[in-house]
Amino acid sequence: MPRQKILADKDVLESALGVIRDYGPDGLTFASLAKACGLSGATLVQRFGSKSALLKAAMLHAWDLLDANTQAAITAAPHSPEGVVQLLLALSHGYGDVETYADGLLMLREDLRDPQLRSRGKAWQTVLVEAVAARLPGHSREAANLVLEQWQGSLLWWSFDPSDKVEHYVERRLRAFLAIVMDA
Repeated sequence: MPRQKILADKDVLESALGVIRDYGPDGLTFASLAKACGLSGATLVQRFGSKSALLKAAMLHAWDLLDANTQAAITAAPHSPEGVVQLLLALSHGYGDVETYADGLLMLREDLRDPQLRSRGKAWQTVLVEAVAARLPGHSREAANLVLEQWQGSLLWWSFDPSDKVEHYVERRLRAFLAIVMDA
């Protein structure tokens, strides 16, 4: 099969994320990406320059996708405590099984290593705090932060015993925590 000659960066980066999901960030090479997207390794080197620049571009693209998914979830969630649950469940659906979650932690490792990627995480936190706070009338932004910490913690605790679907576990934990917060 002849190699493709033209492929938009967005499509190349989607292929790069696929490689990262399958083989981890260290498995993303120009050769592995060339195989995944059909462009030549030389073309990819011309576009991205280095393996580290390619990985960073893929990670920034992942943040762009997460930001878009987050905005869609925020728009769909009603302004109520139930909306908090809906919002965070919508963002939890992508984790799938424990292997997928573990692979996501490898991507998180890359985010934590790079200041620009860490700043994207901080910006995401700010958006989520505002969205959760708007759905918890009469409660402080600190309560919104605590809800988000509960959400992220529940994902971690689920991963040690993934006998239930992640969405079910997270929903139970969020509902229990919100019941406490709303009574406080």
